[in-house]
Amino acid sequence: MKLYKAETRADLEFSFPDELKWEELDRQGVRLPQGMSFVDLIIEREKDLLLIEIKDPSNFLTPDKERQKYLARLSNNELITEELTPKIRDSYTYMHLMERDTKPIIYIVLLGLDAFDDVLQKGVLSNFKDRLLRNIRNECEQPWKRDYVKDCIVLSVDGWNRTFKDWTIQRLSNPNP
Repeated sequence: MKLYKAETRADLEFSFPDELKWEELDRQGVRLPQGMSFVDLIIEREKDLLLIEIKDPSNFLTPDKERQKYLARLSNNELITEELTPKIRDSYTYMHLMERDTKPIIYIVLLGLDAFDDVLQKGVLSNFKDRLLRNIRNECEQPWKRDYVKDCIVLSVDGWNRTFKDWTIQRLSNPNP
């Protein structure tokens, strides 16, 4: 079992089976193309590539005031237009230039919203996937000619653990939920 933490001060720990083919794309200390921002992880499966971006405002180090600002960014599409769409576009461009875009790409956004109540989570996440996919496919006056992302999946930590039972996530600040 290999463990992954998105960053040094991360509050989420992923457990991946040894045979799973995955890598950090947004690695610290590695020379990356200037001006590009990448998703956190790539998981290569037989039939597709999962490009995964992790956003965790529920991290125990995040002040409550910052959490509230984050909710506003989720609700008004700012997170979609300023972070999530550019990250998948830049990641795809990198994968394409490295000739690694030979499989369909699924963009997974993991949102650690467990510090918020269920009603608030559902309200914020309602149609979030649709808004994200629409923005990815149509960033400018005309839609892109190529749908470089086959689909998007937006998951909470619980949703991730239900969807990927063999790749569980544990919140370190609350190891026994």
